[in-house]
Amino acid sequence: MSGRYGAVAETIRIEGTRILATLIRTVGDVQLAEDAVQEAALAALGAWPVTGVPPEPRAWLTVTARRKAIDIIRRERARGDKERDGSELLELRLDPLAPDDVVQDDLLRLIFTCCHPSLSPPTRVALALRTLCGLSAAQIAEVLLTTEVATTKRLVRARQKIKAAHIPYRVPAEADLPDRLPAVCAVIHSLYTAGHAPSEGEAAYDVDLCVEAIRLAELLHTLLPGQPTPTAVLALLLLTEARRPARVDESGEVVTLDLQDRSRWDQDLIARGVELLNDSLERSDRQADAYQLQAAIAAEHARVPSYTATDWREIVRLYDLLVQVSPSPASELARVVAIAETGEIDAALKLLDTIPPSSRRHAIRGELLARKHRYAEAVRELDQALDTAPPSHPERQHRERRRNYFQQLADEG
Repeated sequence: MSGRYGAVAETIRIEGTRILATLIRTVGDVQLAEDAVQEAALAALGAWPVTGVPPEPRAWLTVTARRKAIDIIRRERARGDKERDGSELLELRLDPLAPDDVVQDDLLRLIFTCCHPSLSPPTRVALALRTLCGLSAAQIAEVLLTTEVATTKRLVRARQKIKAAHIPYRVPAEADLPDRLPAVCAVIHSLYTAGHAPSEGEAAYDVDLCVEAIRLAELLHTLLPGQPTPTAVLALLLLTEARRPARVDESGEVVTLDLQDRSRWDQDLIARGVELLNDSLERSDRQADAYQLQAAIAAEHARVPSYTATDWREIVRLYDLLVQVSPSPASELARVVAIAETGEIDAALKLLDTIPPSSRRHAIRGELLARKHRYAEAVRELDQALDTAPPSHPERQHRERRRNYFQQLADEG
């Protein structure tokens, strides 16, 4: 029964997003639409495990959600809410089931509304997870490393701002897409990063969150197939996801890239990711943006049979471009690692001094110092890496092992 219930819940969650997108267009109110879809979902969860999922689940949920919306509007009018009139009820009764192309347009409207530039980046992520992925406030709080209460307040303020500021529920004009797409793509990439490399928690990755991010990336690519940036984001996510089966061992311990069993990498995801990357580059006249460069780096790792066969000078060249296009401590640290892999360890150590301190920087510096046989200094750097990371950091045990190993070498020397 639990498996059947889970399948029903997943169907409701996926179809509910499509229904929500259309219902928001109809009633013009995010909160009302969410409440109606939530009540329809509860009705489905009560009925479908007994009767089975209907042949047209979206139609069933759509009709039920409309009825729930009508009930909500009637209750509000009975309480004296004068903002709503009978036209909404009439439209809900008469509006036919939207065809697939209209539903896709509604989904696109919803994506751009959730990722509107007037909303803060964390709010965009929270709103996307709630409205596009159907996650609860508690689940979103885990992603954003905050509390359920704070997340609920953030979502309420976001809906109020959308309504008060009259943020348009529409797809931007073609000329405006270059300005608006980065915010959407950044939300999707942030979701995947939060799942792939969580800053806290014992698990090395959050599979569910990675799946949600890829689902959104697939959706955006399907809705805007001619746009190079969404295509590049999807390519990057698939190329990264391809390595996931080899990232942890049977005991759940992190396996670093140099030790991963590449036979466990998903070759189908790699092939599709490379194809999407090439398509994206062709559509941008081979003028690469940050996502294309990151995807190209992932593809470079994926194309060789072993770590030792990696073309590190090509990867350094790609990171050089990336830090020019989109500088960040994360990309600069990755560039330092790539430089060290070419044998230029002294140059890499000097570059580390120009990057702001962080747990990861201390860990990288410790590894590089150990390569120079400066084991005591390496131990101190790993100690700092451990001290500045959360107690439940997924790489803590790996770093502790490396620290103890360097301590042993220092004692022997």
